[in-house]
Amino acid sequence: MKKYEGFRENGQPLVLVLNGTGRRALAAGPSQQIIDHAPYGFEWGYGGSGPAQLALAILLDHTRNPTIASRHYQAFKREFIAPAPDAGFTITADQVGAWLGSRTATAGE
Repeated sequence: MKKYEGFRENGQPLVLVLNGTGRRALAAGPSQQIIDHAPYGFEWGYGGSGPAQLALAILLDHTRNPTIASRHYQAFKREFIAPAPDAGFTITADQVGAWLGSRTATAGE
């Protein structure tokens, strides 16, 4: 099962994408090409620019659709990223998909 895991390494935020075949760091670059909220990278635990970049990056990674990701990332930030504990978080692809499915169904996407 695919999941997004955020933690701090030497005090710096790091987000990994884990799945059955391995793991990789979630890159900020693709999401920054859409909207560059945070040139210094990801954050979580509050409602600022670093969390916005992370929310956009997760949705873009999950959907591979810049339009859907950019339409929903602020709400995703408020519901998943801003309340995440400072020490770290895990968000599964199933959680992202269910959340996104409920939003896109009502939006007619």
